[in-house]
Amino acid sequence: MKILRLLLPVCSLAVAVSQPSYQPAPALRLPLREGWTLQSSTKVAAKGEAISSPTFKGSDWIRADVPTTVVAAQVKNRLLPDPFYGMNLRQYPGVSYPIGFNFSNIPMPPDSPYAVSWWYRKQFTAPNVYIGKTVWLNFGGINYRANIFLNGKQIANSNDVAGAWRTYEFNVTSAIKQGANVLAVQVWAPTENNLAITFVDWNPAPPDKNMGLWREVYLNTSGPVALRNPAVISKVDSTDNNVAHLTVTGQLKNATKRPIHGTLKGRIETIEFQQRVELAPSESKDVVLSPADFPQLNLSNPRLWWPAQMGTPNLYDLTLSFEADGKVSDISRTKFGIREITSEVTVQAPNRLKRLFKINGKNILIRGGGWTPDMMLRESPGRLADEFRYVRDMGLNTVRLEGKLETEEFSTWPTSKAFS
Repeated sequence: MKILRLLLPVCSLAVAVSQPSYQPAPALRLPLREGWTLQSSTKVAAKGEAISSPTFKGSDWIRADVPTTVVAAQVKNRLLPDPFYGMNLRQYPGVSYPIGFNFSNIPMPPDSPYAVSWWYRKQFTAPNVYIGKTVWLNFGGINYRANIFLNGKQIANSNDVAGAWRTYEFNVTSAIKQGANVLAVQVWAPTENNLAITFVDWNPAPPDKNMGLWREVYLNTSGPVALRNPAVISKVDSTDNNVAHLTVTGQLKNATKRPIHGTLKGRIETIEFQQRVELAPSESKDVVLSPADFPQLNLSNPRLWWPAQMGTPNLYDLTLSFEADGKVSDISRTKFGIREITSEVTVQAPNRLKRLFKINGKNILIRGGGWTPDMMLRESPGRLADEFRYVRDMGLNTVRLEGKLETEEFSTWPTSKAFS
């Protein structure tokens, strides 16, 4: 049984949010959401280089907005009936697996329309401000394998792009054009041997095994060095909780073929810190700033993050930037909570062991349940907000994730504007 699980404490509704001290202009982000088309590879004779050309003409392609799986796009275009009504799902092509069986562990029928690859295609215009910048193409989730083409050039192949639990970022500076651009993605469904998205007994499985671009696709820019994956790891001096020790991390990606010397700068409210960094050509480096090397990262009387019913989920603002050659190459802003979660095995009776969880040194009784998305992985911020409120109103303090990547609205609740 292929399944991943993660416990996520739920915060309460009221959140104290501190504002960053400065707001430099963010990198330009271009969502590639509307105006996609998709089609089965059995109906497309052309190769990826031709499909990603502006002159390509396809017929009978399905219109779609991304993120979407193949079946979700067909349902939205009314090419398939509502799978939640009666026995409609059992009438879908490719749904021949026995009722009650886990489709993810069963080979897809060879005559299924989803046993072959499908093409996603998107035309877009790159902003003029992209000129002179490093341009990055981002995929928040692909299920399961993919070939990626941009303007007649292959960016990545299915040996490199494999895995539903991954995000992908590609430097497409050399492929992007002023004016019209075309992106084409050839996607394959997972096999019975892949660690893929599955519901086991949560939901029946759609016949495409949720193949497709199931999370957002977007472009963004940076200077010669991109700043990614900012994070803060907290350690709290329990049980007084009067001191917190913060370790700040971030990843730097040198997009050039030359070495770069620069400075990683950070700010947490009034606390500032910086470190010189050397990057080899095309190097990606994880930079760690520890409280041992930066005493200002040892905070007295911190505002701690607490789960529901235990206190306020206080948040801090972290701003990181990388400067080289006297210019800001990239900048990142994120919010984080100062908390420390631990667990230990306790003996309740002979041969009876239990796991005790603690947050900030305080015992916490886990009250929660499993969390699962829509059967076709469709996103709905409104429904997500309602579900979070149900969790809160039921008095739960934890949800158990199955390992699937969640949306930005999920991670920023309840401060997201989508929930206001």
